[in-house]
Amino acid sequence: MPLFVSIASYCDPLLTATLQRAVATAAQPRHLHFGVVDQSPVGSPRIPAPAPAPARLSQVQLDLRDARGPCWARAIAMSLYDGEEWFLQLDAHMDFDPGWDERLIAQAQALGAPRQRLVISSYPDALRVVAGQLVRRPTTPGVLAQVVKPGSRFEPGHPVLGFEAHVVETDRALPAFHVGAGCLFAPGWITQAVPYDPWLYFHGEEQALALRLYTRGWELFHMPGLPIHHLYNDAASGAPARPLHWNAQHEAQREVRWWALEQRARARLQALVEGQDLGVYGLGQERSVAQFAAFSGIDYAARTLAPSAFVPRAAA
Repeated sequence: MPLFVSIASYCDPLLTATLQRAVATAAQPRHLHFGVVDQSPVGSPRIPAPAPAPARLSQVQLDLRDARGPCWARAIAMSLYDGEEWFLQLDAHMDFDPGWDERLIAQAQALGAPRQRLVISSYPDALRVVAGQLVRRPTTPGVLAQVVKPGSRFEPGHPVLGFEAHVVETDRALPAFHVGAGCLFAPGWITQAVPYDPWLYFHGEEQALALRLYTRGWELFHMPGLPIHHLYNDAASGAPARPLHWNAQHEAQREVRWWALEQRARARLQALVEGQDLGVYGLGQERSVAQFAAFSGIDYAARTLAPSAFVPRAAA
């Protein structure tokens, strides 16, 4: 079954390795179509052909000086979608279990996709770099369920919250109220139904997407044994820190600075939760923000967090 893999990369040394590992471990590599947005210094080499054969590659390369943040790049990557039955959005620093593609599809089908509107997503288990090699640090064969970080609260000036993954020892998929933008699997027609908002920046990206999906009638899930792993950009990873979009040296080369994009994105998230008309990037009509508050414990109208926002949903 054809599967489109969207990857937005920013000066990422692991981009090519991520593509190669995805192909090497896929059960059906010839069914993969990668849509890659590579934001790198001018003159950087393109992903070399024929990699990642036998998969297909569509690539957009942009000078880092023109980059406008992760959501903007993800929106461009999504535009490379070419009618595939399935859609997977990833970061550019990932590893994969054998047969990851068939496992994701089988779980989605068991939950009713592609007919049903559903998304499987989470923050994956971490990778570490040990003696120059990527090493997995699995936490559970069960579910990694996303919840609001302990101690988080709404700030007066914006509705951005922090989230983290909690282990739930279960072999069943769990209902979710949040998504991880770096690991998100769905039927391919999500690209038409809920297109990525390029006017967001980074913080609040996942909140906006979860709310848009929920109010448009999509069901969110965390699956057991998520077959994808992620190299987080922190000291525990053992890897040199990779540059982020707001890197000061890169910022000096741009006319539009990251803080202006961040401020605009915070205002856009506030407009979304208030139900302002954002066109195709706005809320749906099938469920309300009040229903989302009752489901998730995150009440955007009252700016309150119920205890349920800090714990995973129970299995249905």
